[in-house]
Amino acid sequence: MSKELSPVFDTTLTLIGQFQEALATPPPAPTEPAKDADALPLLTASSSALKAHVTKLSLLAITTPFTHSAVATILRELNEAVLPSLVTAALLVTPTQYTKAFHSEVLVLAKTAFTELHGLVREVRRVGEGKDQEKKDGVKERDVTKSEKDAVMLATGRVWDACDTATDVAGKGVVGFVMQRVEQWRDLVRDAVEEIEDWDPEEEGDEFFDEFSDEEGKGADDDDSKDDDEDETAALEQHKKSTLRFIKPLALVYPAIINNRLKNAGNAPLAAEGGVKKLESLMLNLKAIPDDVDEAAGALYEADFEKSTQYLQKIRKCATQAVELVALPWDAVDSKDDTTADKFSTWAKTWLKVIDEVSKPTGKITE
Repeated sequence: MSKELSPVFDTTLTLIGQFQEALATPPPAPTEPAKDADALPLLTASSSALKAHVTKLSLLAITTPFTHSAVATILRELNEAVLPSLVTAALLVTPTQYTKAFHSEVLVLAKTAFTELHGLVREVRRVGEGKDQEKKDGVKERDVTKSEKDAVMLATGRVWDACDTATDVAGKGVVGFVMQRVEQWRDLVRDAVEEIEDWDPEEEGDEFFDEFSDEEGKGADDDDSKDDDEDETAALEQHKKSTLRFIKPLALVYPAIINNRLKNAGNAPLAAEGGVKKLESLMLNLKAIPDDVDEAAGALYEADFEKSTQYLQKIRKCATQAVELVALPWDAVDSKDDTTADKFSTWAKTWLKVIDEVSKPTGKITE
């Protein structure tokens, strides 16, 4: 490697390592929110710049002749401007202003971009070293091999993917990020509801009876066994109906919150007093529900009605808290000020009454 280019490669790889360490141990959030309104535009700009630079770098690497000065120029631009901007943008996305979940997501994306860039820089350096060796051997410079080209392009594609993902997340912003997560949890709940609907307790009972009837033989207790089996199937069917009767209204929480409190909300949730904390709590509650629904369904399939009811209690608590958190618009000053109520506020009151009503048959699904 030439005396001009080798130190630049070393600097790039060293900086990448240092920036990854900085992202792994970000400084504590300030007690007073900083004015970091430019964090997401900076993240978008730096991600786009990184993608553009690695595109140039990869083309220089696979094109004959291998131009040391051009490669050095790209690397210096990365070192002096692009990489510092990317790490700065990621660190400016603080949990106090952007939620812990969004903060963690951006850190992961930035670290991924640095990791993939590290791999690309090593591949480009490997190509350059091969070219230098040819010169030393007095061999005419050849085109890069297919394996070299594939390695460079594969590494480049990975950096592109990391940059595109970071740009997409920055473009959607915190509320868009939260909405995407809520949509994912909504789909999980819908899938669980469909699975419960498709489950047939009678077929399961028949399989159990068929499996053991021949081994046990036919005797005087056959009729009693069949009666017991029918009673168990009837109990499963009843609990299936009551579970669905409870979970279906719950599943409506997700689209209602998405359409009325997240979609087209802009920066209202972040600008509102306590808005970030409210988003945090909203996510925690809505995230917990799909797992609890799965647990309740699993207990139902095993005829463990007490365990199933316990999880339904947890589901109701999380769903109720989520609805109450956003019952009023984001700009409502007082959580009890009904003068700011809107259409969703009315829906929330009705929904809470419905949940109370559907909980009555079991006598157990209460907070």
